[in-house]
Amino acid sequence: MAPPGKKSFPLRLDPALYAALERAAAGDFRSVNAEVEVLLREALARRGVKVQASPPIKRGRPVKTPEAD
Repeated sequence: MAPPGKKSFPLRLDPALYAALERAAAGDFRSVNAEVEVLLREALARRGVKVQASPPIKRGRPVKTPEAD
């Protein structure tokens, strides 16, 4: 399932293209999904399309707040 704030959609790829994506992703220590996102952002930048960076996802445990007595 996609993390909150991410749009998910089905994508059909040629098996050879997917295998190439897997190799490229492994070389960059990324998931295939992250590799596709990076490649899409690079392609859009080359075309002059500006894509704003999304705010980073907060990870880890929430900060503890002092409890009121």
